[in-house]
Amino acid sequence: MKQSITVELLTFWKNWHFRLLLDLATKMKFCSPWKSTGASVTARRRDTTMYAVSADAKGLDTVVGLLADVVLQPQLTDEELEMTRMAVQFELEDLNMRPDPEPLLTEMIHEAAYRENTVGLHRFCPPENIAKIDRAALHAYLRNYYTPDRMVLAGVGVEHERLVECARRHLLGLCPAWGSKGAVDVDRSVAQYTGGIVKLERDMSNASLGPTPIPELTHVMVGLESCSFLEEDFIPFAVLNMMMGGGGSFSAGGPGKGMFTRLYLNVLNRHHWMYNATSYHHSYEDTGLLCIHASADPRQVREMVEIITKEFILMGGAVDRVELERAKTQLSSMLMMNLESRPVIFEDVGRQVLATRSRKLPHELCALINNVTSEDIKRVASKMLRGKPAVAALGDLSDLPTYEHIQAALSSRDGRLPRTYRLFR
Repeated sequence: MKQSITVELLTFWKNWHFRLLLDLATKMKFCSPWKSTGASVTARRRDTTMYAVSADAKGLDTVVGLLADVVLQPQLTDEELEMTRMAVQFELEDLNMRPDPEPLLTEMIHEAAYRENTVGLHRFCPPENIAKIDRAALHAYLRNYYTPDRMVLAGVGVEHERLVECARRHLLGLCPAWGSKGAVDVDRSVAQYTGGIVKLERDMSNASLGPTPIPELTHVMVGLESCSFLEEDFIPFAVLNMMMGGGGSFSAGGPGKGMFTRLYLNVLNRHHWMYNATSYHHSYEDTGLLCIHASADPRQVREMVEIITKEFILMGGAVDRVELERAKTQLSSMLMMNLESRPVIFEDVGRQVLATRSRKLPHELCALINNVTSEDIKRVASKMLRGKPAVAALGDLSDLPTYEHIQAALSSRDGRLPRTYRLFR
């Protein structure tokens, strides 16, 4: 039996310390009394936290009571606070040392796309703020966002009536540790897409997973606004993202790997000097972001960016019937394969009910995927290309094109960067 409580943590905090509160509030649920029960906490996305537990179906009542206790009545002792501050500090240090740039680039592209608002706010807190959070600050945060209207109790492998009965026994009328006073400072801002560029100059020549250094690379991510997961265009954007696909130059092939996606066929297979080209789609309740991450030697950054802008322009062009059917089949197969896992099932149930108060079954989602046409892909891509780009760049950026040139390339017919002329080299 698998169960979870999913809590909506509104993506849009005006508080300067919002992410630190999320880090501390989630990490402190690992307090020692619960470790032996199998309970776990994961801040899976920017807008939700899930508390999950696996147990024998006979212990349903105990499990629901455990979840209610962990979520609504955490102790937050001084010792736990100090241990959690140390864990957050370690993660911040690890973020700057790890060779994989994806987590940092993802933060940078959100910061560029939604400048100083909602999902563009820093997900990782500044180190100087760690010591400023105490029990009172955490209780104020939990009071505002851990409310009944933001929670969903989901279960897999359990009868619905029994689950409802246990929820009534353990969740209704339970006074949380922060008191019965209602939420007073809930930020209900709506995401405002701004576009822009965020750059971080960094020496990547010493990045290594072992004794042999990884080749020095510059990483660039270019994104455009897509749509929220509540809109009808969400499915066409998901198919478009699957059609672009991509990956690393050393990825092993195989069934379902996506070796026939556009970023493999048009980019990695044709340009041996590119180490990575991958498409990502981030979708939230009121906005979305489709982006491409590319990596190459610092001396070839300009050429790499032009290749990526050309691929964005081609999204709004002709769509081959075979590649569209392949993308739809791959998306449906990934959906069905993921839903074979019980943790994924109850996370899917919890997130859908939390966002839409209902749940689309797998066969309904597959039907929506199958109904996507080439005209849908061209329509959503053309609409996306009318917006301003968001750009994140990490590494040696001496040859990075200007933001204005990238924007001009995405507004052109062929995606080419404006030519630059130098009198001296």
